[in-house]
Amino acid sequence: MSAPPVEPEVVDLARLAEWMDGQGLGRGPLEQVERLAGGTQNVLLRFARDGRRYVLRRPPLHLRANSNETMRREARVLAALADTAVPHPRLVAACPAEHVLGASFYLMEPIDGFNPTTGLPPLHAGDPTVRRAMGFALVDAIAELGAVDYRVVGLGDFGRPEGYLERQVARWRAQLASYSELPGYPGPEIPGVEHVATWLEANRPAHFAPGILHGDFHLANVMFAHDGPRLIAIVDWELSTIGDPLLDLGWLLATWPEKDAPLDAVIGVRPWEGFPSGEELVARYGERSTRDTGAIGWYAVLACFKLGIILEGTHARACAGKAAKETGDLLHATTLGLFERAQRWIASA
Repeated sequence: MSAPPVEPEVVDLARLAEWMDGQGLGRGPLEQVERLAGGTQNVLLRFARDGRRYVLRRPPLHLRANSNETMRREARVLAALADTAVPHPRLVAACPAEHVLGASFYLMEPIDGFNPTTGLPPLHAGDPTVRRAMGFALVDAIAELGAVDYRVVGLGDFGRPEGYLERQVARWRAQLASYSELPGYPGPEIPGVEHVATWLEANRPAHFAPGILHGDFHLANVMFAHDGPRLIAIVDWELSTIGDPLLDLGWLLATWPEKDAPLDAVIGVRPWEGFPSGEELVARYGERSTRDTGAIGWYAVLACFKLGIILEGTHARACAGKAAKETGDLLHATTLGLFERAQRWIASA
């Protein structure tokens, strides 16, 4: 059964083929074209041409203010990682210009793997030791990313590491306040926001070593090999920047299911038995990285704060009729869980 045709307003295949001609990327028609499901609103299109397979990534049809710049940044960081050991989708070519398809886009090589949040293959579902190794593979990947010298790979101007930690709380408080501009949004009914913000400002680490930050590192943004626990790609680099790589570890902890508070309404894997505990993830990172994890609790709380505010944005848009109500309600509940988790961690710090 053939895949349904891709609408021209999603991707104009004729214009794409013409652009690929100019890039020397095969000849002839685009074949086996299918739209892929993804964790974001960005468009993913898989196709073949002249015996080679590709995946195209472009922003959503209804562009946001920074959609094209985000796509250009994604392509740039993937290009920079080409000769590193960091598992990532291999960039084939990028089109920073917007006139070809109406938005910036890039082509990457397909990934022959699976995302664990969509279901585990029999091998992984049937062996807790495989799942344990999967958890450690996650930490190894971000330790490898944090070890890359961003200046050497050409990302010296990719972010503003000076004052990165100092900017975080004010930046995301302002983001939360901006949601009140959306009609129908009742305001941030999130217990603990001010408490968490105050604690973060009072306990901020004084120093950090800048590095490449993925920015949204969790189980839904990775791909594993079908034949074992190997992590073969970190995907969705739209929040990547130069900052404090320890926040990637904090983000993983903030989204990691716990025995008494699974927080897996959005990010969940079944079965869970065998995956390492949060404490074991931190210990593994300490073995694989030269970075000091002594303040990792602060980074985990910051991740709860930041991710909760990001998810609340979808709730606010849903209140304004710009997103599905069911999705908005689900993500609002997750935001409440994140702030509950942050306050529990603060109390035990």
